[in-house]
Amino acid sequence: MQTIFVQVKCELGATYKVADAAVDIEQVSEVHSISGQYDLMLKCYLESDADIGMFVADVIQRLPGVKDTFTLIAFKAFS
Repeated sequence: MQTIFVQVKCELGATYKVADAAVDIEQVSEVHSISGQYDLMLKCYLESDADIGMFVADVIQRLPGVKDTFTLIAFKAFS
């Protein structure tokens, strides 16, 4: 499994609609509203052989109301 975090900048007034759509995506485990340059933070789990760029471009960036994204790839989770 690969873990990625995708920060999403939404069109004005579209944050809740984007969040509602994002929670329905199978690979998205958490959606948080955040402060700063971006409006949402998505935690996603992808299969080991999945193409991260393709997932972000074809799934996340195509959600209605998404203006921009910034993707972080996680290496290791500490507990």
